[in-house]
Amino acid sequence: MRHFLVKTIVNAAALAVAIWLLKDITLTGDGTGHKALTLVLVALVFGVVNAVVKPVVKLLSLPLFILTLGLITLVINALMLLLTSGLADALNLSFHVEGFGTAVVGGLIVSVVSWALHVVLPDDED
Repeated sequence: MRHFLVKTIVNAAALAVAIWLLKDITLTGDGTGHKALTLVLVALVFGVVNAVVKPVVKLLSLPLFILTLGLITLVINALMLLLTSGLADALNLSFHVEGFGTAVVGGLIVSVVSWALHVVLPDDED
């Protein structure tokens, strides 16, 4: 349970940094509490996307990993962020990523922030 909570908090923080740094990644809401709840829900959706969809995409794109020496990871992270944006829209969550270029930069930011926070906040399963 602690692992799940840490992952969700890290995802929420990483998404918050991406929202703060990039004007084309938006999180709208009436108040701070509503925005925080929306951010946590989007972090949960992002976690599910990364747990379910991302491993399948990585497996199917294994030849591209070898060919690009792993740089395809940037594209996959961007696609996961765009998928999260689409799912958030379908769930009426006010989170949106505008365009593939923004998703690439946002995916890079989310990856770096997530890595840094996991270094600072290790959990029992690591």
